[in-house]
Amino acid sequence: MTDFPRIGIGHDTHRLGEGGPLKLGGVEVEFDRHLVGHSDADVVLHALTDALLGALALGDIGELFPDDAEENRDRDSSDFVSEALARVQQAGYEVGNLDCVIHAQKPKLSPYKDAIRLRLAELLKTSQAAIGVKAKTGELVGPVGRLEAISAQCVVLLRPQETTASI
Repeated sequence: MTDFPRIGIGHDTHRLGEGGPLKLGGVEVEFDRHLVGHSDADVVLHALTDALLGALALGDIGELFPDDAEENRDRDSSDFVSEALARVQQAGYEVGNLDCVIHAQKPKLSPYKDAIRLRLAELLKTSQAAIGVKAKTGELVGPVGRLEAISAQCVVLLRPQETTASI
């Protein structure tokens, strides 16, 4: 019986490569660079996947979706979130809320935050009101500040699934 909430945290960083498009939180962001990785390298969705799995000690994204597996090459990271969410639901939990921080010197993410929140809510089958997205720069310091990388952190609260009595 699941009777108490669980908290998970996830983090991911990918380096930037020349040419777009850039995908963050399942949304295409206009930019002249893209994130480099085996899959589509969406750092927000990778961090979210790890947060979902970590909350219930179900492993991590690399265990479920190895970066040396050909079926994961160029794969849409929303698939990773969907699989992690299915495991969360099988364990008797649902998403209470999610808070994400995206670290990117550029591009400016303010115009995309609502679209990212909406896409994350769709993926998690929850209300957009339960999704927080913030963007921070690297203040010109480190790999993020030097436009070498973008990173993201996500914290998720899982709660026991609400059940409705059938008549």
